[in-house]
Amino acid sequence: MRYYNYLDHKSHWLTLLLLPLSGIFLALSIMRRLGYKVGIFKSTRLPVPVVVVGNITAGGAGKSPLVMQLALQLLAQGYRPGIVSRGYGTAQQSLAMLVELDSQAGTVGDEPLMLARNTGCPVAVCADRVQAAELLIASKECDVIIADDGLQHYRLARDIEIIVIDSQRQFGNGFLLPAGPLRELPSRLAKAHFIVMNGSSDQVIDSRQTTMLFEVSLVKSLQPYGTNAEATLLPWFQGQTVHAVAGIANPDRFFNLLRAHGIQVIQHDFVDHQRYQREHFEFGDDLPILMTDKDAVKCDKLAINNAWVVKITAVLSKTFIDDITKMLSSVKRKKNAHC
Repeated sequence: MRYYNYLDHKSHWLTLLLLPLSGIFLALSIMRRLGYKVGIFKSTRLPVPVVVVGNITAGGAGKSPLVMQLALQLLAQGYRPGIVSRGYGTAQQSLAMLVELDSQAGTVGDEPLMLARNTGCPVAVCADRVQAAELLIASKECDVIIADDGLQHYRLARDIEIIVIDSQRQFGNGFLLPAGPLRELPSRLAKAHFIVMNGSSDQVIDSRQTTMLFEVSLVKSLQPYGTNAEATLLPWFQGQTVHAVAGIANPDRFFNLLRAHGIQVIQHDFVDHQRYQREHFEFGDDLPILMTDKDAVKCDKLAINNAWVVKITAVLSKTFIDDITKMLSSVKRKKNAHC
C-alpha cells in the first residue's frame, strides 16, 4: 500500500487508528508556534528579503519548480537570488554547504542539485536554513533569499510567504499528520502573502490564489553533467511505449503528463528521493526510459542506455511575478532604510 492511499480517506482504518497522534501533533505545533511568537524561540531576520515557498501538506506540491521559475524571473530583473534548502536525505545537514554544479546528490540532496543546475543561482543546504542563508549572503553576495520548503522552519524570519497547493490532492482527508497529510491547518493559508494552485482547478480555496501550470520545454538524453546531450521534443515519443521512472512524491502527475502526449507508459514509481543503482533500470528490453529532472541528477553517471530527461518548466502569470517583485522592492527599501 502506498503511503498516500489512506491520507485521502477519512474512514480508512489506519486513519482512525492514528487520529490520537494527530491530536498530539496539533498540540505540539501550536506550542511551537506560540514559542516563537512570545520569544521563547528566536527567529533570525536577515539583512536581505527572504521569500519562503512551502506547503501545509506532506509530500510534493510543486514547490521546487516554482522556486526554480521564481529564481529565473528574479535573475532576469537584476536580482542576485540565492536558494536555501534542507538537503533532504544528505549524509550531513548540520553545517551549511554550497551546492556545486558537479556535486553528488547523495551529498547535497537531489532537489538542491537540480535547482543549482537549472537556475545557475547559488544554492546552499543545511538543516538550519539561517546558516545556509548567511553563507549565501557572505560568500555569494545574494540580495534575496528563496527558501525551498521552509514554511514550517520558523527560525528563519520571512518577508514573503508563498504556499503551494496540489490541485489534485489539496488537503487530502483534512487531518493532520500522521492520520492525514496536513502539516498545519488550512487556516494557516490566511497568514501567507500568496497562494499558488499547482494545476488547474474549478475550486476556489482562497480568493488570492493563482494557478501554476507545467509545460515540457525539452527532452534531453541522459548524460553525465557537463557533456553534450541530444535534445528533442516530447511529441517525438508520441505513440511509442516507454518506461517512465519517477522517484518523486506524486509520480502519477508525471505519468499522466506523458500519457496526455499520447505516450504508452510502463510506469515505475519509486520512493521520493530514491537512491538509484543501475539495476533499477534493467527492464529486459530496449524501450526508451523517460525520467524526471529530479531523478536524472542521481542517474547521470550510471551509463543507462536510451534514457531521457523530461525538462518541465513552471508557468506563472505575469501578474503574480509583478506582485512578487513589487513586494520585494518594498521590503528591500525598508531593510536598506534600517541599515
